Amino acid sequence: MSPFLNIIISITLCAYGIAILLGLWRAIIGPTAQDRVLALDYVTTVGMLAVLVISISYSNDVYFEGALILALFGFVSSAAIAKFLLRGEVIE
Repeated sequence: MSPFLNIIISITLCAYGIAILLGLWRAIIGPTAQDRVLALDYVTTVGMLAVLVISISYSNDVYFEGALILALFGFVSSAAIAKFLLRGEVIE
């Protein structure tokens, strides 16, 4: 792998780390439950992107499956929390 690509991957992972910290801060401080749900969905998405960048860095396909599982869990949890906030119960 070229040194330029290594530098870009390092910068990208640092930016994703900062984005995750800001998202977690918003999830903790958020004034409403909707803000917290959106922040956690954002953290899940950025975490998935970080896993994909790590996959590119190591040239390993296993990380792609991990990113897919993370995306699926993020979607399902966001849908469940949104339904809970709307109706007060997840399973009817």
